[in-house]
Amino acid sequence: MLDLIKAIGLGLIVILPLANPLTTVVLFLGLSGQMNSATRNQIANKTSLYVFIILMVAWYAGQLVMDTFGISIPGLRIAGGLIVAFIGFRMLFPQPEEDQSREVLIKAVKETEASKTSIAFVPLAMPSTAGPGTIAMLISSASTLRHANEFPAWVILVAPPLIFLLVAIIAWICLRSTDKIMRLIGKSGIDAISRLMGFLLVCMGVQFIINGVLEIVASIR
Repeated sequence: MLDLIKAIGLGLIVILPLANPLTTVVLFLGLSGQMNSATRNQIANKTSLYVFIILMVAWYAGQLVMDTFGISIPGLRIAGGLIVAFIGFRMLFPQPEEDQSREVLIKAVKETEASKTSIAFVPLAMPSTAGPGTIAMLISSASTLRHANEFPAWVILVAPPLIFLLVAIIAWICLRSTDKIMRLIGKSGIDAISRLMGFLLVCMGVQFIINGVLEIVASIR
């Protein structure tokens, strides 16, 4: 049992700095400024579920999936960077609101509410929480630990799902706290955070792309 507790503790220490749920909360604040409480809670539930699924797939089948489709870690980083940068540009330069009739406005709001639930997977679950760095770490750790003798075999079998479940729960708790944060900072604060996060996301996306390109260059040498 002590080995299991040690393995869970080490797993959380390694994953949480990479996943960084607090960064996801700030991104969520920027994306959910016009949503109601029920929609935000629904997205929080879906995001935590997606995070758990992504981590499980990355641990148990990540290398197999990447080998099957010929995807490299640098390719994963570059693709994630493009997604993050695209979302950042949309947050930094939002589309201006146009005058609409009441009926058109109601229809647009309904369509927007339905489409916004998609942010649970991209970008909240991936790449914000379970991003390229987290996935790459899990794939490399999985191949290393399966051939190591540091922990008993049953611990290596049981610990990963528990670690991923705890990460998902922590992400869920953080995301569900956004209602209180939004009441404190107000609409203008949300708009400011949205634009700031948009700029930071563009920077993060570009950095992901740079890291991927550098890894490709290093592998060629």
